[in-house]
Amino acid sequence: MSSAGLARLRDQTDYLRLLAARVTGGAANQMLMVALGWQMYDLTGSAWDLGLVGLAQFLPALLLTLPAGHVVDQHDRRLLLAASLGLQLLTAACLALASGGGWVGANLILGLSIVLGCARALQMPAQQALMPSLVPAELLPRAVATSSSTMQAAIIAGPALGGVLYALGPWAAGRIAHGTTAAAAAHWGAALVYGVSLLLLVCAVVAVLTIRHRPAQARRAAPGLAQLTAGIRFIWQRPVVLGAISLDLFAVLLGGATALLPIFAKDILHTGPEGLGLLRSAPALGAVVVGVWLSRRPIKRRAGHWLLGAVAVFGLAMIAFALTTSFVVAFIVLAVSGAADMVSVVIRQSLVQLETPDDMRGRVGAVNSVFIGASNQLGEFESGATAALLGPVGSVLLGGIGVLAVVALWFRLFPALAQRDSLQPRPG
Repeated sequence: MSSAGLARLRDQTDYLRLLAARVTGGAANQMLMVALGWQMYDLTGSAWDLGLVGLAQFLPALLLTLPAGHVVDQHDRRLLLAASLGLQLLTAACLALASGGGWVGANLILGLSIVLGCARALQMPAQQALMPSLVPAELLPRAVATSSSTMQAAIIAGPALGGVLYALGPWAAGRIAHGTTAAAAAHWGAALVYGVSLLLLVCAVVAVLTIRHRPAQARRAAPGLAQLTAGIRFIWQRPVVLGAISLDLFAVLLGGATALLPIFAKDILHTGPEGLGLLRSAPALGAVVVGVWLSRRPIKRRAGHWLLGAVAVFGLAMIAFALTTSFVVAFIVLAVSGAADMVSVVIRQSLVQLETPDDMRGRVGAVNSVFIGASNQLGEFESGATAALLGPVGSVLLGGIGVLAVVALWFRLFPALAQRDSLQPRPG
């Protein structure tokens, strides 16, 4: 797209404030996940427990997201987004205190993971519904691509910084508290990560609160089951949107390996928390390159084929990751998986947001966030459960093969998606 289009996007100051909040909040969240995963594996040495962290985040999101979507469509989306970030801020503070004080444990991590799930149940629909109101419709595909690529830059820096800070724990403990045991010193690294995450979340809350309030369009506040499930009905009646978000659901549910990265880093690739941080950053590195490209050259034709092809590449990358024992190769194929996923994200989000009226965006965004949460957090539980049975390599390998099977099946189940050409909404 033209440089004039980029200049117009840079003029949208409230969009830029939302972008700043997404970047700082996203980086903080990624740092939290690095510390939670490594700390849990240090405490328990169990793939099953790593999976439980994902399940603990998914279940409250599943129960609360539809009501949250209804709330988002009735109230100030800025304040709801700020509240969700504030809840994550309190979680980071509690984890920092527990790790620094030496009373952190697996049960506490699982309990606070539930709190994180509750926060995200509100955050995702509020965030998704807020963005389209901040930019003109013709700039939305570019805004989605720019937001996603900038967010991926934060996801590169967040895990890498989190891993380095975690690895500095024993050194920091030795300098500050002489005589600290090795086990206690390791938790100092986690405390440091959680503390920096807390500061980033403060910045995110401030950025959201500086967005100018826009009076909402007239919204019917009739509560009840019909209103709560309106988003489900809306998506169900649109095969292109249903196919796009369900494709992402099953692809990441089956092919995601995020929960198992502490095991791959420690036991297969033989690296430490800093290596884990780099592995978690790798998909974002690939994604940010593709996101920048898409912000300048957005997909204009054959969107359905681009989407299905990208998901197939994601599956192949996960198969390659499962089979390698080289850290460098693992990093590269994870970057490829992130690049493919970015194509999927931009197409899916553009389709959903452009085809949804403003007074439905909260509820449709809530359903979309359930799909995303299921693919991510429930996918982490699925990975942990299958790894407990098949081992980490068998789990990821089977998942990658499953992704390819899903792509082939979706070509037949959703022909309208496969044949979709433009990302712009169809007239009428």
